[in-house]
Amino acid sequence: MIFCVEDDDAIRGLMMYALNAAGFEARGLTDGTSLFDALRTERPQLILLDIMLPGEDGISILKKLRGQPSTAGLPVIMATAKGTEYDKVNGLDLGADDYLAKPFGMMEMVSRVKAVLRRYSPKQEKKKMAVGGLEIDLEQRTATADGERIPLTYKEFELLRLFLARPGMAFTREQLLSEVWGIEYCGETRTVDMHIRTLRQKLGSYGAMIETVRNVGYRMEARQ
Repeated sequence: MIFCVEDDDAIRGLMMYALNAAGFEARGLTDGTSLFDALRTERPQLILLDIMLPGEDGISILKKLRGQPSTAGLPVIMATAKGTEYDKVNGLDLGADDYLAKPFGMMEMVSRVKAVLRRYSPKQEKKKMAVGGLEIDLEQRTATADGERIPLTYKEFELLRLFLARPGMAFTREQLLSEVWGIEYCGETRTVDMHIRTLRQKLGSYGAMIETVRNVGYRMEARQ
C-alpha cells in the first residue's frame, strides 16, 4: 500500500492511477490529519508526501513521522512545487528518502517509488538484533538475556533497540529524547536517566554494557 498525501484532486487521482497500473495498491489522502488517522489502522510500504498542504505542511508532517518510533522507519518521498533548493535540502535533512519536483511525470514517480522500496527491502529482512547473550526480536517486540525473557516497557525496548542498532555510538540525552520519545529537547533530560536506570536493572549483568559517557549521554559496548 502506498499513501498519496496530496490536496489537489486531479494530481492525487493521477498518482493513484499510475501506481495501480504499476501493480501497487494506493490510497489517497488530503492532509496531515487524514494521514495520521490512516496510520492508526494501516502501515503503508511508502508515503508520497506533498510539501504544500492545507493546515500542517509536509515538512512538519515529515518531522512528526521521523520522531515517532512506529513511523520513523517508513520510506517517504517528498513532492514540492516551490522549485527551490531549500525545500529539497530541508526535507532530505529531516529524513526524506527522495523528492519529486513538480510538475513530475507519472513514470518518474513510479520509478522513484520502486527505487526507494528496493533500498528498504534488505533492511526488512533483519528481524533480530543481539550482542552476546542479549537479544531482541523486532517482530514480537521481546527481549531475552541468555534465553530468559526480560519484561520491558515500550520506551525501554526502544532504547535497547537503538543501542543494539548502533553499538559503540555515544548518544546525547537530547538525541535519545528525539529518537525514542519523538520530542525536541526542552531542557528536561531526567526522564532519559530514569529509563536508563530501570533498563540497566532489568538487563541484570548485561546492564553494565550501557555506559555513561561523561558530559554527553550513553552508549552500549559489548563486553567479552
